[in-house]
Amino acid sequence: MFKDWQPAHARGVFALSAYCCNRSSKGRALQISRLRPDDVRQFLARQLETHRTASNASHHAAALRSYFRYRATCGDPVGTLTAVISNPVHWKLASLPRALKAEEVERLLNSFDTRLRLPKRGYAIVRCALDLGLRAGEIAHIMMCDIDWRAGTVTLRGTKSRRQDMLPLPMETGKALADYLQHERPATRHPAIFVRQKKGQDCPITSMAIQKVIKRACCRIGLSHSSAHALRHTVACRLVENGSSLKEVADVLRHRSLNSTLIYAKLDTPKLAAVALPWPGSAS
Repeated sequence: MFKDWQPAHARGVFALSAYCCNRSSKGRALQISRLRPDDVRQFLARQLETHRTASNASHHAAALRSYFRYRATCGDPVGTLTAVISNPVHWKLASLPRALKAEEVERLLNSFDTRLRLPKRGYAIVRCALDLGLRAGEIAHIMMCDIDWRAGTVTLRGTKSRRQDMLPLPMETGKALADYLQHERPATRHPAIFVRQKKGQDCPITSMAIQKVIKRACCRIGLSHSSAHALRHTVACRLVENGSSLKEVADVLRHRSLNSTLIYAKLDTPKLAAVALPWPGSAS
């Protein structure tokens, strides 16, 4: 009845309507005045059964509050219903970054075989994300003039931090890009590295297309965290495991603030163990 393109909060309201309808007798829509606080609790619990995350709970809570505010303007008594919708606890830096393991990285890179339509392009895209920690939009915006093959550098323009950054170009990344440019890139004068043809015209690939390439590659090898950002996390985790400081990780990821890099401090187990306090009542 309702399309998938509808926003998540709108789908939450529609789900509540369907829930109320199913609980009513003879399929008639349940009047809002007959709803009880326990109905709201049960509805939220049912909606979170398949996807128990703080963000999903926040979406449903915000949707119900908005809906009940609307019903209040219609004159319906919804005060007791709104009161039972609590804000989900979402501690900052509570979760660990989801990164790929070494064997997963190897399987991901080996997944671009000749059976694919554009394997060299996909391999070069994943290399840019895994070796340089580039965001999808940054990969899409790389131009031919941004790569200095002699100096072995790549210049990033129009980044998220709205500044220009120059990064060293690893040899494996450069080889992947050169292989794509020589054998798969369309014959065009367009300045973008990754080009596609749309309606007979050459245009740069979009960040959404970059994300799809990475997601499909992850799905091919059965990875659950199939996102472009997971590869960026992988770069940071690899640096931490090799003894890099948070400042060095922030420089590679081009974070403007160290606060964005703090989440990776939880991955440095040896240093965390050194500052851990003894458990109350223990001999140590």
